[in-house]
Amino acid sequence: MSTPVLELTEVTFRRDGNPIIDGISLTVRTGEHWALLGPNGAGKSTLLGFCGALTHPTGGTVRILGEQLGRVELQKLRRSIGHVNPRHPLRSPLTVREVVLTGLTGTIDIPMRWTPRRAEISAATDALETVGMATKAERTWPTLSQGERGRTLIARALITAPRLLLLDEPTTGLDVAAREQLLHTVDTLDRTLPDLASVLVTHHLEELPTSTSHALLIAGGRTVAAGTADQTITTANISAAFDHPVRVDRQGGRWSARSPLTLPVA
Repeated sequence: MSTPVLELTEVTFRRDGNPIIDGISLTVRTGEHWALLGPNGAGKSTLLGFCGALTHPTGGTVRILGEQLGRVELQKLRRSIGHVNPRHPLRSPLTVREVVLTGLTGTIDIPMRWTPRRAEISAATDALETVGMATKAERTWPTLSQGERGRTLIARALITAPRLLLLDEPTTGLDVAAREQLLHTVDTLDRTLPDLASVLVTHHLEELPTSTSHALLIAGGRTVAAGTADQTITTANISAAFDHPVRVDRQGGRWSARSPLTLPVA
């Protein structure tokens, strides 16, 4: 069995006395690609914060890359975690290459008096090559489409050669074509970076890449189901999590969901 990259054990989180996460456990191993699924307000973003060493649980244990939160220097740990957030708050007209380089500094903009070394520029080029953006390295951020921005942010996350990649609703705001291009990019990582583990957050089954191997389905801060994608992403489990009858189908490695209810004809 492959090495655990991420281990959450009975984690809980309370805000103002209210339970947001209630006893969730998760183990992600090398090369596995997990989907974190659930309705709005289920606790997905809170759970992803634990995975990225951004927040600590109220109770339970979080181990990332063998290190336990609360007993490790966070900045060093975070450099081994790639984080893709489509709400990236960049306002400056950085080039695509410069945006990727900020993944090395852990900043939104290029730090003052910082000049990347030749090896770092080469690493940025390699990351852009991986996501199919190398020919657009000199384009500026404001001129990019939402899909191009998404792929640039994946390259930014990959430049540090992370062992764990977190994708927080990466297709937010994309049209169908851009969504499919980005999901294809995510799928290629399974081949180009076979040891990389990932966790992708969404509440739309159509936004899951074909490389999804496992899934954790939550609702109300609790686990509904967890395991391999085929065993977890089912009509019964999705209907239970979203508290609504939903029929789940899979074709060509991709999932879809729709209500089986027949509406009256006007």
